[in-house]
Amino acid sequence: MRRANIFYKSQLAGVLTETDTGYRFEYLPEYLSSGCPQPVSLTMPLSNLAYGSPVLFPAFDGLIPEGWLLDVALRNADISRLDRMSLLLLCCKDCIGALSVVEIPEEDE
Repeated sequence: MRRANIFYKSQLAGVLTETDTGYRFEYLPEYLSSGCPQPVSLTMPLSNLAYGSPVLFPAFDGLIPEGWLLDVALRNADISRLDRMSLLLLCCKDCIGALSVVEIPEEDE
């Protein structure tokens, strides 16, 4: 199970998790109770409940580069074009816009 912190501007907003059945996004309680939280997407308004989807949420999938920039990323990493979570983690740490994605390292068990 891979996980990533989702930042809105520079504030930690929530956690995206890749599960066996798809994806889950959950806003952090600290973010929801902060001064003026903003939703990461209009399709995922602020909520205490987790959002689930069998495919990567469009708000995050749209951060992944396309065209020649995607080709450059694929050439420099051993990642399939279909592995959207890996592409998100590789390419979206410092995006143009309000969102950024930082991988949460898996703990050794």
